[in-house]
Amino acid sequence: MQNFNVTNRRLILSALIAALYAALTIALEPISYGPLQFRVSEALTLLPFYMGEAVPGLFIGCALANLFGGFGLPDIVFGSLATLLAALATRKSPNLWIGALWPVIFNMAIIGTMLHLLLNVPLMMTCAEVGLGEAGAVFIAGLPLMKLLERSGILAKLKKI
Repeated sequence: MQNFNVTNRRLILSALIAALYAALTIALEPISYGPLQFRVSEALTLLPFYMGEAVPGLFIGCALANLFGGFGLPDIVFGSLATLLAALATRKSPNLWIGALWPVIFNMAIIGTMLHLLLNVPLMMTCAEVGLGEAGAVFIAGLPLMKLLERSGILAKLKKI
């Protein structure tokens, strides 16, 4: 990537994050879609804490992944919106632990409400299911992944891009 300027490098990094999010979600389809889901790709929602390029990457990756889900346009719009809002809030968080709360909160509220309206099931049930799956992805997979990327020096290298 030596011949690319800083803007092109950031665009490429954002595109890579989008592709990784979408690929992980689609490849793990049986656990990625539905009211009770565990999107491994949601571990990446902590990346905005470290780099702004992750914000558009996650938004686009989520929109692409939701093209393949079973809830159509509402999931593409509201799922991507939840991811975008969570990424923006995570970016501004004072520490990683608080940053990890935002994907859970936004997805639980927005996707939980969307599923409640689409499936005509109790709101508390859909919010709880989405919240549990998101918390698992973020806290069980995301936090350890970020710590591993920190220790390995990968995040520091990516920040220099």
